[in-house]
Amino acid sequence: MSFGLRAHGVQAIVLDVEGTTTPIAFVYDVLFPFARAHLHEYLETHLDRADFDESLRLLRDEWSDDVARGEKPPPWPAARGGEGAAAPYVEWLMDRDRKSRGLKLLQGRIWEDGYRAGLLKGEVFSDVPPALARWREAHIDIAIYSSGSELSQRLIFGATPHGDLTPFISRFFDTSVGAKSSPESYRTIAADLGCPADGMLFVSDVTTELDAARSARCQVLLCVRPGNRPQPGHSYTAISSFEEM
Repeated sequence: MSFGLRAHGVQAIVLDVEGTTTPIAFVYDVLFPFARAHLHEYLETHLDRADFDESLRLLRDEWSDDVARGEKPPPWPAARGGEGAAAPYVEWLMDRDRKSRGLKLLQGRIWEDGYRAGLLKGEVFSDVPPALARWREAHIDIAIYSSGSELSQRLIFGATPHGDLTPFISRFFDTSVGAKSSPESYRTIAADLGCPADGMLFVSDVTTELDAARSARCQVLLCVRPGNRPQPGHSYTAISSFEEM
């Protein structure tokens, strides 16, 4: 199918990452294993860095919430300086694929070291770079909204085999603006982009996210890529390539 951006009055396009711009396999088979493999080393060598303190604060708050809910997470280290022992809790979050801000921030920091060392390279589908260039040439704002941290998003798009794609992207949003299942998150993003909600197009591979965006009066498209999880029972217009936009 073809979705005419001009005909639909699209002023801004907001893209999910995993399963939309980037193969799910890259996230689950490359990024997540890298973060797990380097977790202990990172915790042991970054305790005195301010960026680690922010991750630690978020993780400690989430750990307290988990305890209050009776979820029985691994114990939190009792003494300052023993935060390297927080690895069991971080791994517990990883095992549950928890959309945790503390976890996502920590993973982003670990990946940052990997990109800097040349051990990681960002990955996007081949139709993504020409689409970004085409949309920007048409004066359409482009933004990213993902459960991954803003840092991790910038790393993926900043170091692809196609070069640095971040100049095409005006904003990066993570769950600090709200959950992807909340309509209010999409209203916030539209306002930040200076765009009416019905002039914003959100593209994702997950129908629950599209439900929330549509409830916020945004336009939506379902992205169907190789390796994506089936999304049965939906009524959304679907695309398999950005060439259709």
